[in-house]
Amino acid sequence: MTVLPDDGLSLAAEFPDATHEQWQRLVEGVLRKSGKDVSGSAAEEALSTALEDGLSTRPLYTAREAAPDAGYPGFAPFVRGGGAAGTAASGWDVRQRHATTDPARSNETVLADLENGVTSLWLGVGAGALAVSGLARALDGVFLDLAPVALDAGAEFEPAARELFRLYEERGIAEDTAHGTLGADPLGHEARTGERLDAAAAVELARVCGQRYPNLRALAVDALPYHEAGGSAAQELGASLATGVAYLRELTDAGLSVEAACAQLEFRYAATADQFLTIAKLRAARRLWARVAEVCGAPQAGAQRQHAVTSPVMMSRRDPWVNMLRTTVACLGGGVGGADAVTVLPFDHSLGLPDAFARRIARNTSTILLEESHLARVIDPAGGSWYVERLTDELAHAAWEFFQEIEGAGGQAAALRSGLVGERLAATWAKRSKKLATRREPITGVSEFPNLTERPVEREASPAEPSGGLPRVRRDEAYEALRARSDAHLAATGARPRVFLAALGPAAAHTARASFASNLFQAGGIEAVHDPVSVDATSAAEAFKASGATVACLCSSDGLYEEQAEAVADALKSAGAQRVFLAGRPAEHKAVDAYVFAGCDAVSVLSSTLDHMGVA
Repeated sequence: MTVLPDDGLSLAAEFPDATHEQWQRLVEGVLRKSGKDVSGSAAEEALSTALEDGLSTRPLYTAREAAPDAGYPGFAPFVRGGGAAGTAASGWDVRQRHATTDPARSNETVLADLENGVTSLWLGVGAGALAVSGLARALDGVFLDLAPVALDAGAEFEPAARELFRLYEERGIAEDTAHGTLGADPLGHEARTGERLDAAAAVELARVCGQRYPNLRALAVDALPYHEAGGSAAQELGASLATGVAYLRELTDAGLSVEAACAQLEFRYAATADQFLTIAKLRAARRLWARVAEVCGAPQAGAQRQHAVTSPVMMSRRDPWVNMLRTTVACLGGGVGGADAVTVLPFDHSLGLPDAFARRIARNTSTILLEESHLARVIDPAGGSWYVERLTDELAHAAWEFFQEIEGAGGQAAALRSGLVGERLAATWAKRSKKLATRREPITGVSEFPNLTERPVEREASPAEPSGGLPRVRRDEAYEALRARSDAHLAATGARPRVFLAALGPAAAHTARASFASNLFQAGGIEAVHDPVSVDATSAAEAFKASGATVACLCSSDGLYEEQAEAVADALKSAGAQRVFLAGRPAEHKAVDAYVFAGCDAVSVLSSTLDHMGVA
């Protein structure tokens, strides 16, 4: 009888450890079979994925991937969490946003959320949202000593804060039981609208909170304007860091200590469907702010309070049900990344005001991750992952570089007003737009697997969002414009524009490329008419005439293209085809007008195709 060692896990103990070099040689063999003759580190680089900010994700991380010591939760540099217990005691704060203009309706949704799992309220107040005078009605029946309130009042942050103070006093709320944030963010408002605000009122609110409301924060450092303008993760972090430093200067110049000033700030970040980047971003943000506090002489004041919001940029208007999946992954990233509060935007956020079903799904997303998946029971569950630790470190360095660039330009206010911030974000978005256009960054339900028969989801229009400053972008905007053209054509003519797929040869020869072409054209609202029985030029031409299409696309294997492409393309044009595409890499085929293939500029192809079809 063999007795196992004490660890009980020695089944592979007699086998020698594999080395990194041995793994690389195996990778070389696999790549060589696919036509890539690379060796050594080049083999590993061939499997790496480029990210924004000059970062990349490698295929393998080991203990060799050194990263600074992350420390312990509750201690500088706070990478592992701002508090010693993290969110393990009670989970993250489930904070839902309310942006209706009707106080009574707002009160109805507020109470419904609080009764069904939400633990704090994020209220839009002021222009385009709830009037300051309606705040009392909206909070009617809310126990303000139990439910923290986070205000988002833009230029009206001071009167909104004073009204909240009045409600605390009127309802007999003890000052030390008032929790939340007043949301004063002059630089964030300027980024949104271009309107400059005096920071003096925000400083005075901070003074009041410091003296009377120990658990209330006066200022918000909102990084969403930079994320929503197309910024990268590092740019979002760098801009938020520069904003936080600007507020620290204002507060300390007014006489507050560094510790007191840091206690008045709450930082807001976007959580995206890239879960690992979201986790690393939140961890890096805490490390960066800890460094600022250390330089200011108050290292233990650097415990950053974080509010993560699922990204509006990633939300699609077509097939919005997929947004439920995106926000679930984003919420997971925010929670695992250590955010103190997480807001899950409803899946129909980009369509207008959410209905009761959408609000229920949004709040239940956090509930499932907390109560059924137990994500908050472990402090910093991603800690120790070589990949996450390395990504956290690299992202922190990239963000610090952008922060230094902003500081070198005179600080966040000067960098906004000079256009530096806007230019950097626009350049990043331009690069990302190319990935979206070529579908290197796919959008499920939009650029990939679109559904032209989907019934549109209609919602009441949301109040107009602040504008005049940095732009707001969406991942789906280019495809949405194409689909809107198709919708207008459908409304005017009763049919969508069509493309005929001339599938040549047996199913094994044409199925893959026919599926690819159908998927691509439908992303632009062009209905694909697939005739799988076209075996020669004559039958293809006859099927084209019966299809009602005005353009065609050949779909088959490279071998059959050599034999039949030119003849079939000529026949299709004789039958009335305005343009003939070929699904495959560009080659010399007469009568073929254009090629569609993986990595082509789908937006450009689809836009020009609609133009040729006369679809306005």
